[in-house]
Amino acid sequence: GAGKPPMYGDYEAQRHWQEITYNLPIRQWYFNTSDNNLLYWGLDYPPLTAYHSFVCAYIAKLINPDWVALHTSRGYESQPHKLFMRATVFVADLLVYIPAVILYCFSLKETSAKKKASTALCILLYPGLILIDHGHFQYPLSLGLALWAVLCLSHDWDLLGSVAFCLALNYKQMELYHSLPFFCYLLGKCFKKGLKGKGLLLLAKLAGTVLVSFAACWLPFGTDVEQIMQVLRRLFPIDRGLFEACMFSSPTHCPDKVANIWCSLSVLIKIKNVISPRTQLKLSFAVTFLSLLPACIKLTVQPSLRGFKFALVSCALSFFLFSFQVHEKSILLVSVPVCLIINEIPFMATWFLLVSTFSLLPLLLKDELLLPYAVTTPAFLAVCLASFSILEKTSAEDLQLKAFSLSLKGYVSWFKSFPRIVRSLFLLSLALMGVLSVLSAAVPPPRRLPDLFPLAVAVVSCLHFLLFLLYFNVVILWDSKNKGQKKTS
Repeated sequence: GAGKPPMYGDYEAQRHWQEITYNLPIRQWYFNTSDNNLLYWGLDYPPLTAYHSFVCAYIAKLINPDWVALHTSRGYESQPHKLFMRATVFVADLLVYIPAVILYCFSLKETSAKKKASTALCILLYPGLILIDHGHFQYPLSLGLALWAVLCLSHDWDLLGSVAFCLALNYKQMELYHSLPFFCYLLGKCFKKGLKGKGLLLLAKLAGTVLVSFAACWLPFGTDVEQIMQVLRRLFPIDRGLFEACMFSSPTHCPDKVANIWCSLSVLIKIKNVISPRTQLKLSFAVTFLSLLPACIKLTVQPSLRGFKFALVSCALSFFLFSFQVHEKSILLVSVPVCLIINEIPFMATWFLLVSTFSLLPLLLKDELLLPYAVTTPAFLAVCLASFSILEKTSAEDLQLKAFSLSLKGYVSWFKSFPRIVRSLFLLSLALMGVLSVLSAAVPPPRRLPDLFPLAVAVVSCLHFLLFLLYFNVVILWDSKNKGQKKTS
């Protein structure tokens, strides 16, 4: 959105939040006033995002007060300011996200040092996060904090993990995508310890930790019920409807091209015209809940770290495909958990991460990020091929489907040709994504169908994601309790 008034883009959104949080009292941050027009990038993230914006604004004010001057700084795009803003993202990477990735990879059990380094390299080179954070422009703090939470739980530091995840949730409400796996895994651990002894004590500690963490984040707003309700209304704008994931339906934020089931179905059925907004909300909630229920039940009954990581993927993907008001970049909430299991199922993880980046193509083209997309995506594939030899790891055992194949009994023989079929589908998928990428970038769409290529990208990506959801649920449900314990012992 550089140089494109009146909204400019997500870069301006982050800058404007710094302007608002620095110049206005806290009680006005989320309210529409003469100094805070909520129609111009009003704050719609939880308090921790606002506090972070204030810290960045304080530093910006010391360097150049014009960067955060009230009203007059709108659309400010000088080169020094761009350098400052991009530096703040990079610092967030260095302080939160990158250390979490490296520590997670080097804490993996039964893995060589070379494989740990390869895993870390692949995760850090995942193009989707690079393109969105540093191109589209956002901060990696919520995902980084969620990674710290996973890292803490993998070392049985449950209370620290709970604090880290509460901070992630209070930075971006979309971390709700990961909330049920965290809840079910920790609840399952409490059940396992026994709710009449150590389990009850752990449950009480966890509940207290969550309450204290939320109270600390919301303390400046907690003195006024109307303040809390206004923040919640900004975080969950239900009245915008099923597709209105963003505040604006501007060219840089088209909510109708998301690769989920509702946007794909809208090609055939105009859901917005058939179903009322309230019914849309109920329908999306019901479908989302039903799709993630099997994985959550399995994780609660048989809690294991391996099952927890796979449930993070499955539940986040269910939210992305079926929930209310989904943005294109929300696929990153699925991709980061997939990165955590890239060492266990490198073939499927690499495939998913390539599709997730491809699903962002319409947004990346609007942000003029074609060249970075064309460079980072093949580079990521090359690194994964070199690090994991993914095309050689397509057997049922490599894909964690051996237990499932054995349960089919009479159809087991079909799995003998399974690796060849999977490899063929992967190459066909790559070719299709490559062709659509070239068409989207180089060929003008027909006049009657101006959205042909973005819709094609969304539908193709959605079909991939539905198959991935089926795959991950099969892996979760057919994974035995003993196997999960053995993997994490």
